[in-house]
Amino acid sequence: MLRSLSYWSCLFLLTLIPLLVQGQEMDDDSLIQQVNTVENPLYKPVVSFSYGILNFHGDVKNSYNSSAIGNNAAMVSLSTFVDRKHHYIANFNFMMGKLSGNEYSHSDITRNLNFETDLSSIGLSLEYRFGHFFPKNSLVRPYVSLGLESINFSAKGDLADENGVTYNYWSDGTIRNYEEPRAGASLIYRDYEFETDLRLRESQEFGLGDYSQHTFSFPAGMGLHFRIDRRAFFSLGVSYHYALTDMMDNVAYEGTSIRGNKGNDSYIFSHLSIHFDLFSEPASQAVDLMVTDVLFDSLFFEDEDGDLALDVKDRCPGTPIGVEVDTLGCPLDGDMDEVPDYLDKELESAPGAWVNENGITVSDDEFLSALQLRNEAMKREDVAAYLVLIMDDYRIGSKTKIPEKFKSLDTDEDGELSFDELLITIDQYFDFQLDLSLDELRQVNELFFSQ
Repeated sequence: MLRSLSYWSCLFLLTLIPLLVQGQEMDDDSLIQQVNTVENPLYKPVVSFSYGILNFHGDVKNSYNSSAIGNNAAMVSLSTFVDRKHHYIANFNFMMGKLSGNEYSHSDITRNLNFETDLSSIGLSLEYRFGHFFPKNSLVRPYVSLGLESINFSAKGDLADENGVTYNYWSDGTIRNYEEPRAGASLIYRDYEFETDLRLRESQEFGLGDYSQHTFSFPAGMGLHFRIDRRAFFSLGVSYHYALTDMMDNVAYEGTSIRGNKGNDSYIFSHLSIHFDLFSEPASQAVDLMVTDVLFDSLFFEDEDGDLALDVKDRCPGTPIGVEVDTLGCPLDGDMDEVPDYLDKELESAPGAWVNENGITVSDDEFLSALQLRNEAMKREDVAAYLVLIMDDYRIGSKTKIPEKFKSLDTDEDGELSFDELLITIDQYFDFQLDLSLDELRQVNELFFSQ
């Protein structure tokens, strides 16, 4: 059977051309992805890691006084906003480190004191980053904080050397194995091993030391935050911790064998911190437009006949379940006789053979009879086959002159309307490419058989 591109197919392709050309000029990224700003992103706790130096301030004075020299400490924090405008931040902190003091005196040998204690604290503080004055995206922002924390300590002292010999401080600044004055006393040196539990010593030797090694403190801090990007920043800060005890160094105004001044102990934490916002919702979201449309449009995933060819590309909808189909969803037709294999009772019909509705080969007369005895109008694709069958029944008589209005149909200008030219005329008529009426088409048909 002869086939041609229909008028409507051509028209459809022509209308697509401007769209395809225009589409090449569009931003491909805008078709694939769209970036949307999240108006109210969900903020979640920020994780912070701090490392710094602890400096003790109490009755046992350090002979050096520098914030750069002290004991190491580390802190982990979780932070979150507590107000809708994000001006105030709550920090939950956990810190571990050491505090120590080493005091030397040549004039008063009773003031040669030392201690060291492990320190752990857990606390909560409120931080203000001056959001009323600095924009959120500022590269540098100051902060102040105030909080409450619970601390634990356990003071130890370096009172004897590695051999257990007690340190005796002499007025000449030396340390010897006997108290001053004594002839033959030998020099010894501190090993800086804090082996003596000072509270236990107070209890065993002096009947004192009845104090708790757990207390609270009030930390007040300040510093600067430096933004790296939206999800990371670092800070330099210092915090002053005022403890509600005077016993951290085992020297107090009362309750210890060595009397100190009135006032509680305190310490300073100087630190560098890095902050990571790992869990908050992003301020903007990229949406994959084309992918999203497909994912959420069920029409693109429907397969009504279950042949694994989605309905959007299935050219043969309604295929019975279990019938093998090609990539277009049409049942397989091995001999291409237009009768699918699952209905074809003759799977290997010869190429070009006439077949009936069951795919069985029939003679020319049987096929022509089936066309003539049909109960409906002849299908367009059967017209050519019908003409081929009946052309031998007509004899070409005397040559008839082609009327003027039909001369354009004689494409080879041989003065005769050939069979191929007749088929082309019929095809163009059905494609609305010829300005002919149905009566004129019948005249063309009669002209052909009258030649």
